Amino acid sequence: MKLNVIGKSVALAAALAMAGGAQAQEVVRLGNLKFAHYGAVSYIKEIAPKCGIKVEEHVFAKGLDVMQAIIAGELDVGATASEAAISGRAGGAPIYVVAGFAKGGARLVGRTDLKLKSVKDLKGKRVGVTRGGIQEVLLLAELQQAGLTVSDQPGKDVQLVFLAYADLNQALLGKNIDAMMQSEPQSSQAVNKGFGTEIIKPYDTPIGEPVRTMVMTEMFYKERRPVAEKFMRCFVEATKTFIDKPAVAEKYVREVVFKNQITSDDFQDAIGNSPYSYDITPEHIQTTTDVMVKTGVGKMSRPPVAKDWVRTDLLEQAKKSLGVK
Repeated sequence: MKLNVIGKSVALAAALAMAGGAQAQEVVRLGNLKFAHYGAVSYIKEIAPKCGIKVEEHVFAKGLDVMQAIIAGELDVGATASEAAISGRAGGAPIYVVAGFAKGGARLVGRTDLKLKSVKDLKGKRVGVTRGGIQEVLLLAELQQAGLTVSDQPGKDVQLVFLAYADLNQALLGKNIDAMMQSEPQSSQAVNKGFGTEIIKPYDTPIGEPVRTMVMTEMFYKERRPVAEKFMRCFVEATKTFIDKPAVAEKYVREVVFKNQITSDDFQDAIGNSPYSYDITPEHIQTTTDVMVKTGVGKMSRPPVAKDWVRTDLLEQAKKSLGVK
């Protein structure tokens, strides 16, 4: 009888210990997008257990959807292009920019049969782009620099056709548009499949190469600090793995993220145009904000001031602890 009671007590203690262990592994809700250069962010969930956390990844169609989920209280961390973060902050999203996880990631691609050589060649053409994305900001900045007028209605130098990222390639292939400002790996796919030709990589505006942003909610950053620190170390470790071990990055992105829908050439070209990184600066976010105001993207009544909401202390701490320069 006593042995039975002792056995039950041991089993109960073991069950409680297991429950306590599971409880100790805090959950971080992560919003992400399905692009080649967002792969290291996806990889965080794979190595999260050894970082002492559990990461639940939620994949969205575009960055503004990530912002909506943050405002709704459904996410702790989000990966998005800078323009969505800036628009989100302007619209009241309680977020801080805490890191930059990739650079570049945009390409102006024309129909191969049209032989378009420069931005000025877009006069009289229909150009596809995703509304509200960093690609729209870059496209409008390039058109302004070239002295071209633009509208989504006929009558200006360039007519914009707003389409989802997933639909742009098909529209170019079907000759429903003449050119597109597209993300990666889709722009590389259009070039590699022969129906698109690169006009430019749009990095000669004041923005330069746009940096993709990792954002945290103010609540997560302030009130769950130990978990936020663990998450940031995990982000730096995942990114370092992808930078140091390109074969691991390619295998994961091609097989897990894209389910073998992109080729090795697509991946290599995409990451060549959108390398993984860690860093972000208030200056870059401020310049992007200023260009958004100038081009009218986001239509912000009160553009946020970058130095008020770019916080890189967690990143610097994580990089230092992992010996990353």
